[in-house]
Amino acid sequence: MPFTQFFGNFFSGFFAHIGQVAELAGETFASIFAGRIRWKLVLHQIAEIGYRSQLVVIVTGAFTGAVFTAQAYFQFASLNMETAVGPVVTISLFRELGPVLTGLMVAGRVGAAMSAEIGTMKVTQQIDALRALAVHPVDYLVVPRALAMFISMPLLVVECTACGALAAYYVAVYVLNIDAVYYLANLQKFTDVYDIMMSLIKGFTFGIIIVFISCREGLRAQDGAVGVGRATTESVVICSLCILIANFFLTMFLNILFPAGQV
Repeated sequence: MPFTQFFGNFFSGFFAHIGQVAELAGETFASIFAGRIRWKLVLHQIAEIGYRSQLVVIVTGAFTGAVFTAQAYFQFASLNMETAVGPVVTISLFRELGPVLTGLMVAGRVGAAMSAEIGTMKVTQQIDALRALAVHPVDYLVVPRALAMFISMPLLVVECTACGALAAYYVAVYVLNIDAVYYLANLQKFTDVYDIMMSLIKGFTFGIIIVFISCREGLRAQDGAVGVGRATTESVVICSLCILIANFFLTMFLNILFPAGQV
């Protein structure tokens, strides 16, 4: 295949995919603003997405904060800057590691489940049955998951970063013997509410990416069990890549709005 044809097919497929996701997002928001919301299903999805994702998020945040604290201490100790470990680790958790790692974990756990569930309904013609009963599939399947993700994802990010910060404090003070007073003083001096705002904005954005890509992959599944497996795999891969790519642009944009150390 010629080089230009390969890239032409790649970019045409990419923009077609973006268009389909955007179309699904538009239908979802139109349904939300029209008031076609099934709150019982929303609460069920909040339990599935938020409550049942807490363990993996807590473990990820805690051990990320702990190992990052240890690595930062080993490097800063040679420069006699041990007390700088606190703000470096905490700012990194809030601005980068917390939202990204939470997004990747949720994409692997929740995004795959969404694609598999909706894809199974698609290949077994349950979605066609919904249409026959005059129930719009987007209203019934996508809207509850989207609302649940919008609510749960920022809270999961806060939980991840909070557990990471607590684990970092424990390792720094009780394992590496950093003076707690100086640790907390530098932490208060160099961190502020803008770090938390950046974390929440990224978490909300990653939630949008996960829910619409996962639902889109499930709705286009075909060819039986093979198609469901393919949709699940593509959902996790595409969500993970989009989170990493979006994180770069969000970082560049949000650091202009919320510079580090701003009071």
